[in-house]
Amino acid sequence: MVRLFALPFVLIAFHASIQPLSAPLRAELTGRFWHLGCPVPFARLRVLTVTHWGFDARVHTGQVVVNEHAAAPLARVFKRLYQLRFRIHHIRLAEAYGPTRSQPADGDISDAFECRQAVPSPCSGGTGTGSWSEHAYGDAIDLNPIENPYVGCGRTRKRASIPYLDRSRQRRGMVTPAVVQAFSSIGWGWGGSWTGSTKDYMHFSASGH
Repeated sequence: MVRLFALPFVLIAFHASIQPLSAPLRAELTGRFWHLGCPVPFARLRVLTVTHWGFDARVHTGQVVVNEHAAAPLARVFKRLYQLRFRIHHIRLAEAYGPTRSQPADGDISDAFECRQAVPSPCSGGTGTGSWSEHAYGDAIDLNPIENPYVGCGRTRKRASIPYLDRSRQRRGMVTPAVVQAFSSIGWGWGGSWTGSTKDYMHFSASGH
């Protein structure tokens, strides 16, 4: 008779590291994501590497570019997200900053730094507001934009996000109160808490805007 023994489940420990931007990454960002006149220089940005749970229920390594003063606090946030087993879809530098042809077709990319204007509400037209986004300072992160859409007047710009306009039914990758609390523990606000009909459910930032 053969006896089968179950192997013990080993949870991979959370890991985080903070590094300056490499020369190749600076070159990759220059042009589309950073240019002269942006509100922060490369010297004030850092690559934050973290362990996270993916949509496939496996542990992965992800990276975001953030402001140097936000990197250590955000490492604590991501540790809490890992403990919560919050699922993050695409969160790698190659997915956020690589050539368009190499980016995920679903567009469900979590990212942070991008030197751009704030995006107007879906209630409005146009693509810019004339003011720097918090992302341009490295002081904002967007999580799972398909599952956590930018909403205005009951509308969103991405068709795949329409099922997630209903926030009453919790599904994989949707921001939960525990996720909001993880960010609020470092003083960051959530776009889902904005007053009025415009909500940015993916968006967390140091200023709350």
